Amino acid sequence: MENKVLETIIKYNLIEDGDKVVVAVSGGPDSITLLDILNKIQRKGKIKFKIIIAHVNHQIREEAIDDEKFVQNYANNKNLECYIKRIDVINYANNNKMGLEESGRKVRYAFFEEVMQKENANKIAIAHNKNDKIETMFMNIFRGSGISGLKGIEPIRENKYIRPLIECERSEIEKYCEDNNLNPRIDKTNFINDCTRNKIRNIVLPYIKKEFNPNIIETMSRLSEVATETEDYIKKQTIQEYNEILIDKQEKSVVLNLKEFNKKELLIRKRILIYAIHQVLGNSQNIEKVNIDDLINLCEKNIGNKYLKPNKNIKILVNKGKIFLNFIY
Repeated sequence: MENKVLETIIKYNLIEDGDKVVVAVSGGPDSITLLDILNKIQRKGKIKFKIIIAHVNHQIREEAIDDEKFVQNYANNKNLECYIKRIDVINYANNNKMGLEESGRKVRYAFFEEVMQKENANKIAIAHNKNDKIETMFMNIFRGSGISGLKGIEPIRENKYIRPLIECERSEIEKYCEDNNLNPRIDKTNFINDCTRNKIRNIVLPYIKKEFNPNIIETMSRLSEVATETEDYIKKQTIQEYNEILIDKQEKSVVLNLKEFNKKELLIRKRILIYAIHQVLGNSQNIEKVNIDDLINLCEKNIGNKYLKPNKNIKILVNKGKIFLNFIY
């Protein structure tokens, strides 16, 4: 298991000598395995890097304080630096009119970023595994995602968030915990089928394994690899063709050549629009297929001085042979 994780780190260049890595640790099987293996790799000098532990107590379950103590004790025993944050996530969710799961994720990642800045670290290690990746793929399929959704969870995102366990199955992690007497904390809410991920994990995948394909995790993993290769190629082509029709790029605006844009293949035109929106907004979240279809239609009709607002933060105008994408302050 340790060698497998090391191979994943090397394969995707997740950790290098001199890195400072904030390890997100809940105390559950996945995160404590991640921490234990990274600590072994570091102590054996296979890669020279520093580990900083970050734990968030969501104050939702009564057992949360025991989870916190478990993580702190591990840190003390291994002489590792540990940051802990307590936050009432239920109260946070209510105040911000957000779902509990979304709120928990938001406060966790905000804290990880905070620790990273304080420690001048450059990586944040998250304990997502191969099963998590496949569950995410199913969630994306159910939402009607395109090829990008079939990639699932990537080994590294934004050159900062790393997932060294992404090629390990949950069964391997559970065995590692048992073999190494880690006695991880168990979050009982993972067995309550009150959200999509838990239903996929506890109902859908076991049913598929039993009735259709006992190797569904590995099968879907291969599909993820194919989707990743395809998506990476399309992205490369999109950027190349975007640059060919780019007239002007400012911090919060993009101008494209409308005539040359309309000559492109439909798939590339859609991808160029998504990419251009990302350049203006910093992301393309909440931009749906219907928004892109409407924009394609607007560009094809080429009616002067017409515009659309896919969301409240961007205005896309077609005028005088150009496509203007502007941030709305």
